[in-house]
Amino acid sequence: MSVGRLRAKLFGFLAVVAVLVGITLAQGNAPLLGLDLQGGISVVLEPVGEVKPGSLDVAVDIIRTRVDGLGVAEPEISRQGGNIVVDLPGVDNRDKARRLVGQTAELRFRPVLALLGPEDQELTPSTTTTTKVEGTPATTTGEPTTDTTAAAGATTTTTVPADEAAARAAIAACDSAAIAQLTRLPTTTRVDDVRDQCVVLPLRVSDDDEVASRLLLGPTALTGEDVDKARSRFNNEYLVLMTLTGDGLQKFNDLAGRSFGQPSPQDQVAIVLDGIVQSNPAFQEPTFDDDVSITGNFSSTEASDLAKLINYGALPVQLQELTVQDVAPTLGNDQLRAGIIAGIIGLVLVSIYMIAYYRVLGLVVILGIGITAALMLVVITSFIGETLLGFLGGSGRPVLTLAGVTGLIVSIGVTVDSYVVYFERLKDEVRSGRTVRTSADRGFTRSFRTIVAGAIVSFLGAAILFLVAAGSVRGFAFFLGLSTLLDILVAYFFMHPLVSLMSRRSGLVRTRPFGIAAGLDAPEAQA
Repeated sequence: MSVGRLRAKLFGFLAVVAVLVGITLAQGNAPLLGLDLQGGISVVLEPVGEVKPGSLDVAVDIIRTRVDGLGVAEPEISRQGGNIVVDLPGVDNRDKARRLVGQTAELRFRPVLALLGPEDQELTPSTTTTTKVEGTPATTTGEPTTDTTAAAGATTTTTVPADEAAARAAIAACDSAAIAQLTRLPTTTRVDDVRDQCVVLPLRVSDDDEVASRLLLGPTALTGEDVDKARSRFNNEYLVLMTLTGDGLQKFNDLAGRSFGQPSPQDQVAIVLDGIVQSNPAFQEPTFDDDVSITGNFSSTEASDLAKLINYGALPVQLQELTVQDVAPTLGNDQLRAGIIAGIIGLVLVSIYMIAYYRVLGLVVILGIGITAALMLVVITSFIGETLLGFLGGSGRPVLTLAGVTGLIVSIGVTVDSYVVYFERLKDEVRSGRTVRTSADRGFTRSFRTIVAGAIVSFLGAAILFLVAAGSVRGFAFFLGLSTLLDILVAYFFMHPLVSLMSRRSGLVRTRPFGIAAGLDAPEAQA
């Protein structure tokens, strides 16, 4: 290969690496640390009583949705055997997290009494009785008809009036006369969200976290226990068919009879889970004989999600804590520090050995490891790592755990193997009578096949381990496999062109005792 092509190959690659690293540093991207490195909480939940097939998988999905609301960076929720393991790194309120992941929750159907604005918005005297719904809500009928209005967000704590206690008491008691005198209605807290009392809850939103509007709701008319099943269907439009139990149908008809024909929004029923109004369809019939149809210009996914929420919004199994492990941030920092120290010691020992054995070529190994590390940083802190993890069935960015650090340390040895294979092939070429310059290109052509074959074996081992293992072992496998792929890239675009260019400079080849010829045991005539 000509000098020009070698230089273009080497410096082009280094320029790409420099740009990627520069972008990463400029954006302030940093690796996400797992539970064992930044501290947090790990909860193992076990089911109580009989477990229906598939119910644990559904529980994992529901818990994951709840945890997302905590804003935890890269939580890990997985099923291990008959238990569910929830790892929450970096959580601030650990008691809240424990309550959230384990509570069964209850799906409730409540009558809508009034539409309210945000908590800090003052009420007019007629707000709680004559407020109109913006848009047309979903319909609860035997036939699909109108649209769903979804607006709202997570419960928040904002400024409340001085007589907050009196306001909350009036709401809980459903005291319409007292409520009518209030200028502000506080949002009901999780603790005050009692089945048989009135509540003020926010409507769910999908685009932002602001509470656009809230609903004043009456006591619970029926719960998820009154629902036999719900499923999404397509009948000119996507809808949800809900089948109720015998008692549930009677309760639902009682509510429909009271609400049908009332001015909006008193003609609506709120479907509530975890203190959020998930949907608020309006009654279009006073009674129902069998299935209840919920429509609202749903997409296929929205209809399926609503059916799943009605079926499994509350956890389908009762869970209890088997073990709870608190990992202090200081312990995580100590483990990370120990891992870094171990990596540095290993890198120093490898560097000393490579320089002592291969002389100036040992510097190529050190530089190559540094470039591999830089590329690793770029991948795990950017969308590239997220894409790779998604391809493997995961989600989010890769999380660096202690097992991952171990994988990175082990990968140093795997990376060095590639250089050793190449350098030893150079020795063989020199022993056969070729010069160092000729051996550089010829030796790489023959050794690269061996390097790729070894990398494929290592990658397949890491891939199998990733697919069949669980928990932190997958982190070890992911980082080991990723390092193996980067090793091939660096060997082709960095190691080969750099060594070939160095072999063309007599000063680097002939200098004793650190020249290339000395490292390859080449006679003076072949240098």
